[in-house]
Amino acid sequence: MNRKMKLKIYFENEQDKLPITYKLKMLIREAVEATLDFEDYRNICEVSVTFTDNEGIRELNGKFRQIDRPTDVLSFPLFDFEGSSDEPPVDEMMNMLGDIVISLERAKEQADEYGHSFEREVAFLTVHSMLHLLGYDHETGEEDDKNMRARQSEIMDIMGLSIK
Repeated sequence: MNRKMKLKIYFENEQDKLPITYKLKMLIREAVEATLDFEDYRNICEVSVTFTDNEGIRELNGKFRQIDRPTDVLSFPLFDFEGSSDEPPVDEMMNMLGDIVISLERAKEQADEYGHSFEREVAFLTVHSMLHLLGYDHETGEEDDKNMRARQSEIMDIMGLSIK
């Protein structure tokens, strides 16, 4: 499917610890597209991706989740996907799926900790967050967690970024 006309991604950088390269943005686009394709999501859509550092994401985590510590990624879906349809009604004014906020500082720390590339970690966090934007939640029970992990793993496999 040609998503060029069906997907817009808005990037914002609110950190100065790691460079934001064209290659990094294209990797995030690939992760967003791979997730949408895997989920067979065909609506026109927009996603916002904000890059921050540990302090910035700690503030957001405290404000929105009442957890006063940094995390790697936060997802802010604009739709509740529960109901009779698999996809929300979308028209030209209602095509924003939501916001993804990634702590690049934490992504780098985790990549080093897990022994894989920074790029692989950012792609994984993007896929994880996109699944949240599409209505999945690993924090609602063991089955939901297993389901989301399996989807993440399959999408990363498709992207050629799985961990062996």
